[in-house]
Amino acid sequence: MNQKELRELIEFLVEKDIAEFEMERGDLKLHIKRGGPAAVMPAVVAPAISVAPMAAPIATPVVPAVATPNPSTSAAGAGATPAASDDADLHILKSPMVGTFYGAPSPGAPPFVAAGDSVKEGQVLCIIEAMKLMNEIEADASGEIAKIYVTNGAPVEYGMPLFGIRKS
Repeated sequence: MNQKELRELIEFLVEKDIAEFEMERGDLKLHIKRGGPAAVMPAVVAPAISVAPMAAPIATPVVPAVATPNPSTSAAGAGATPAASDDADLHILKSPMVGTFYGAPSPGAPPFVAAGDSVKEGQVLCIIEAMKLMNEIEADASGEIAKIYVTNGAPVEYGMPLFGIRKS
């Protein structure tokens, strides 16, 4: 977990007025308890420094999340790329939580959806495992799956793009 991710997590916790938060992912153990502004930073900085080897695997799936805002900013500029214009007409379904992305109901089963599939609002598209709970993520728009931004088994962050849906 890098500094940017920690900063975003802290901002989210402050925004939602969450007083205490605990997360465990592999060797990373993070416990944040807000009693005041000074109490937040020491609790976060120590675990981030102690788990520097974990930063590379976690940072890999974050790349699409970082790249996703760029098409909107580059589309506003004069030199918009074809990829940016392709994403501009897509409805982006974002992760509602932190967890592990699963595209199928069980190992070896066919995926819920694939690129090019038609989906209806309310249809299950994937599962995100968070704290040993399997959370079904449903489509919030009807249309065609144009892009799947996450690979099976990859960790996802809150607000990270999961699917690009071309509305019908």
